[in-house]
Amino acid sequence: MPAQMTLKMILLQAMNVIKLSKYITTYLSIILIYSTSVFAQSYPDFTEIVEQNMPAVVIVNATRSKPNPNNNQFQTPPGMPDEFNDLFKKFFDERRDMPERRAPSSGSGFILSSDGYIMTNHHVVNGADKIMILTNDQSTYEAELIGSDKRSDLALLKIDSRNLPTVRIASDDNVKLGEWVLAIGSPFGFNQTVTAGIVSGKQRKLAGDNYVPYIQTDVAINPGNSGGPLFNLSGEVIGVNAQIYSRTGGFMGVSFAIPSDTVNDVYYQLKTKGKVSRGWLGVYIQEIDDKLAKSFGMKKSKGALVSKVLSNSPAEKAKIQQGDVILKFNNNDINKSTDLPLVVGQSKVGQSFTVQIMRNRMIMNLSVTLEELPTEEKIASIGSGNKKIISNAISGISVRDMSIDDKKNFDLSSGVVVTGINESINNNYDLKLNDVITKINNKVINNTNDFTKIMNSASNNSYVNLLVYRQATPLFIALKISK
Repeated sequence: MPAQMTLKMILLQAMNVIKLSKYITTYLSIILIYSTSVFAQSYPDFTEIVEQNMPAVVIVNATRSKPNPNNNQFQTPPGMPDEFNDLFKKFFDERRDMPERRAPSSGSGFILSSDGYIMTNHHVVNGADKIMILTNDQSTYEAELIGSDKRSDLALLKIDSRNLPTVRIASDDNVKLGEWVLAIGSPFGFNQTVTAGIVSGKQRKLAGDNYVPYIQTDVAINPGNSGGPLFNLSGEVIGVNAQIYSRTGGFMGVSFAIPSDTVNDVYYQLKTKGKVSRGWLGVYIQEIDDKLAKSFGMKKSKGALVSKVLSNSPAEKAKIQQGDVILKFNNNDINKSTDLPLVVGQSKVGQSFTVQIMRNRMIMNLSVTLEELPTEEKIASIGSGNKKIISNAISGISVRDMSIDDKKNFDLSSGVVVTGINESINNNYDLKLNDVITKINNKVINNTNDFTKIMNSASNNSYVNLLVYRQATPLFIALKISK
């Protein structure tokens, strides 16, 4: 009997285990089906967007008698070391080893109007002798260059055709971080290639680009995608693919698009007058870090510090001075120095705007009437200078009076020349030998006596700001007093 009971119990336990395993299997299957359903729902279906918009995306082939003048132009994001200059580049398909032959380049574009207006990148068609357009239905057209804008890296083309498919353009104001986006273009000559990703960032400021608040994405972009459209899930264009950040020249997960509001503005101006007009203030500016902010009596590091006012510029006419901190322009907060060129550039030429500044620790408002932004060559002739930002605090310096030759060479009437820096106090200094200090806390330094007097009157561990000239370039430097 005990043996029979034991066998019965074993059989019952086995049956229970089998039932339990069935329940577990069923439960896991339900979870798997649910998880799969949720996972599938997290990825959008791009097929309809592609079918609707691919006919309006074109290939742009530019032929030049000389190599592309934009060839091998590299840019780095702000703050990146010089050794990374080769990592960030505008991209196009160029044969660099054939300077004596006609040099082709290929990019992408998209049709904006049914009568044949096409948008692409400036760097795709710059310097081209002949531009050919290949449409989705394999039709070929020779394009006319209506206008090209280097500062926004956009160009407008025109082909002779009617009833062409077009794209719809949305405002980039509604673009959100994390939303899905889609690119159509022809990377490496692979026509009508589709890639997707998400918006990684907005209002990105890139070195050398003062007038474009880029959209950053992780959409796979490669040479040949330049000038192609970036779509949202509604099938609307929100940007033009223009740049990548790369160590290899190929895609590494960081790409940038020119936002649609900029595209619309440039399109209208190029179509109506063949060029783009932007507002111009006429100042050199630099960023304000925490140390400079303290030296100017500011609680937060914000605004654009005016390091130079160009002669006969709108800024000079408005009485803006060297050492002013621009806090607002037309009620737009200037949180970073890079905010100012963008806001000014988008403002209408010939109109007057209110500029809020801080001068000698006091807030005041000035009225400025913007003029049209001159060419880069004209600006250089008005006043040149290296805009490198130097703002680390140092202490322990010695100076001398300026000689007659110094004043002549620097074109300055007063100041003192830095002759020594005490590295034992701080060896991470940005002040250089032979820098000319012309002002301390906005007070003119005529000679070493002025320098000594002001420095001795400063409180220990406080910050003062120095206006220095280095090879004729004005720079503000924050100096921490150590006594």
